[in-house]
Amino acid sequence: MIEIERKFLVTTDTFKHEAEAQTRMVQGFLNTHPDRTVRVRIADGKGFLTIKGAGNDSGTSRFEWETEIPLNEATDLIDLCEGPILEKNRFTIPFGRHVFEVDEFLGENKGLVIAEIELFHEDEVFEKPYWLGEEVTGNIKYYNSQLTKNPYTQWKE
Repeated sequence: MIEIERKFLVTTDTFKHEAEAQTRMVQGFLNTHPDRTVRVRIADGKGFLTIKGAGNDSGTSRFEWETEIPLNEATDLIDLCEGPILEKNRFTIPFGRHVFEVDEFLGENKGLVIAEIELFHEDEVFEKPYWLGEEVTGNIKYYNSQLTKNPYTQWKE
């Protein structure tokens, strides 16, 4: 139940041509405390409830627990969430021995595109596609839970 993940900004939209799947997601947070977040997500007509713990010093590893919940319950819970609801398109892209998930944010976070890769251990070596930019692992302003409080369009450079 430990998630090991690294995040990167994306420099070009050419990743879309490499995607094997695209999913529209809507998600909100019932709790955005840095030590524990509780997320509700709707994707592909299914609901999910996720609890994440605080990250380690590098922001690479943290506790994550997720379960599928009935769609109607997820919809009701979304109505209880803090702040604006996040909307994004997620692209799934196999690359080398791994899979990148690229989130193209919409609404108040339009213009932000982040790639994530889940790893088996923190120091695992992986191939980086040419469209990966600056690493933002551990930078709290790029956490989805924080984007509901401080949307990208309010601070982008």
